[in-house]
Amino acid sequence: MTKPGFDIFCRVVDNYGDIGVCWRLARQLARHPAAGPVRLWVDDLASFARIERGVDAGAPRQQVAGVELLHWIDPAPAVQPHAVVIEAFACSPPAGFLACMRDNLWINLEYLSAEDWIEECHALPSLQASGLKKYFFFPGFTEATGGLLREPALAATRSDWLAEPDRRWRLLRRIGMPSALRDKLQAGWRQAFVFCYGDAPAGALTGALIRSGRPTVAIVPQGVLPGLAGLQGDTLQVFESPFVDQDDFDRLLWGSDLNIVRGEDSLVRAIWAQQPFLWHIYRQEEDAHLAKLDAWLQRAQFSLSTASLMRAWNTGDEAGVSQGLEQALKNDSWQQWRHETQLLHERLASQTSLAERLMTFCTEKLRSG
Repeated sequence: MTKPGFDIFCRVVDNYGDIGVCWRLARQLARHPAAGPVRLWVDDLASFARIERGVDAGAPRQQVAGVELLHWIDPAPAVQPHAVVIEAFACSPPAGFLACMRDNLWINLEYLSAEDWIEECHALPSLQASGLKKYFFFPGFTEATGGLLREPALAATRSDWLAEPDRRWRLLRRIGMPSALRDKLQAGWRQAFVFCYGDAPAGALTGALIRSGRPTVAIVPQGVLPGLAGLQGDTLQVFESPFVDQDDFDRLLWGSDLNIVRGEDSLVRAIWAQQPFLWHIYRQEEDAHLAKLDAWLQRAQFSLSTASLMRAWNTGDEAGVSQGLEQALKNDSWQQWRHETQLLHERLASQTSLAERLMTFCTEKLRSG
């Protein structure tokens, strides 16, 4: 059997989360020895260009990192579908493209969840009106799901980068951090990376950091939490950084003592960073997101104090965040939090990655028909 090619369709709905997942998957498939050509369709190249420097937001067709990029517009470019067609998060491919599909494998890449029911639904087919089958592929935290996106040898890449501290200082200089702030970090100040939604309890966060006894430099991407700079003081300095590509995003997480992340892609990267973190889950109507948060906390096996802090962060409980984070930053509690994070990383890193599971699934389905 020839190596299967992939078409991946992405609509940028929530700023950077959708394209973040799709771009990581596309890059990993493009590097996979068993995969053929990879083509990524994106409707919003401007947002894409903010997290990938190689993208030309004005070019309707281009090649970046071994992946063919197409601007998904109406009418869509006329191309022959590759063997595997992946629609990310139920964004159906254009009608003209679907009309050209015959024996193609059609996959709906779903949102990441820790809920029990996804194990029952993962890899199930759904017969379409055209007669084609669409398979549901659920990323998840267990062997019975689609797994998590992770590059081969990622842990070793992280260790090699951290083994040379000058790389960290060069990165901070490259993204424009003033020398005065870099000097503070080199003198032992805490580095915190803050990438959350706008309704985060920022006052409780800054208050706990200020009272923690260790001064902090907080790195916040521009426009993410604009009010944070107004809460800084003598022992808390805020640096508003430009958006960076995915590789530098990972490195900022690796180099930070505390990471605050949001959404799906950043959660997984925080886990691989092996540093204590707070996750800001995407808010849904009628607080449906809290059931997903509780399911994930159960999978994560955090201590009661860490889980309570995570829930307070997501419910906007200022007092809970203030007290919980202040306690978590104390030495014994901090070491416990780090230990819990390490254990979570070890459990999940021992599983096969999403790209590997996807390749195995596609190869088997294409072979069997």
